[in-house]
Amino acid sequence: QVQLVESGGGLIQPGGSLRLSCAASGSYFAINSMGWYRRAPGKERELVAAITSGGTTNYADALKARLTISRDNARNSISLRMDRLIPDDTGVYYCAADSSYDSITTGRYDHWGQGTQVTVSS
Repeated sequence: QVQLVESGGGLIQPGGSLRLSCAASGSYFAINSMGWYRRAPGKERELVAAITSGGTTNYADALKARLTISRDNARNSISLRMDRLIPDDTGVYYCAADSSYDSITTGRYDHWGQGTQVTVSS
């Protein structure tokens, strides 16, 4: 049983910055991949940023200039900073975690958070 606790969503003005945090707890196995994914209204889920326990990252190409993802392996947590937000960033952001190192590229995870709403609007 793994729980993912997400925080940091809310209403952000265009041009503002966002910090999303996710902490995993309760796993019997090592968590080697964690990431943030989002679903905009009427759209499919897409990668935002992901990271392995070794520090390998995978950023969405269209977003990477505005993103920084970091990790704290001892606490099984990640933090995402997203800068210069635009209205198209609006959506539900989901944290994901898995024991596989490949999850950051496959997008397949055993565990997903419930999601946190991010709305970019003035």
